[in-house]
Amino acid sequence: MKIFIHGLESTSKGTKGKWFSKHIPDIRIPDFPGSLDERMTKLNDLLAGQENIVLVGSSFGGLMATIYALENEGRVSEMFLLAPALNFPDFSRYSGRKTGVPTQLFIGRQDDICPPDTVIPRARETFTNLTVHKSDDDHPLRNTFPNIDWKGLLPV
Repeated sequence: MKIFIHGLESTSKGTKGKWFSKHIPDIRIPDFPGSLDERMTKLNDLLAGQENIVLVGSSFGGLMATIYALENEGRVSEMFLLAPALNFPDFSRYSGRKTGVPTQLFIGRQDDICPPDTVIPRARETFTNLTVHKSDDDHPLRNTFPNIDWKGLLPV
């Protein structure tokens, strides 16, 4: 099962959600309103009983994907994080925890919301099987996102 988790100020109808809906038809793209705890409750409910989960998380959704993987490592087969909010205070309670879930992180060098100089070291501390892709882009990854080989990474 594949699921896209949007950012804090986005929805399933945002740019990335619309792109995934059009190009990766079997990916689930729910909306996540509310606090982190409310969002995590909804995510846990949606993924209850699922195995071989592929998480794609953008910004705050990347934070959510990371937390989910830390708490459910055996059920997650792969993760793709787009400028994950690992610099947000909500992540501090997970400091020191590790996961071996294969993870690819995409981040822009000019990201001023989730700065790579903060996010990448935290990701390296958390993910033992991590690939980092830095690009000349900003937080929304406007130039990078459409050029990622999503059809190869998330085959139908």
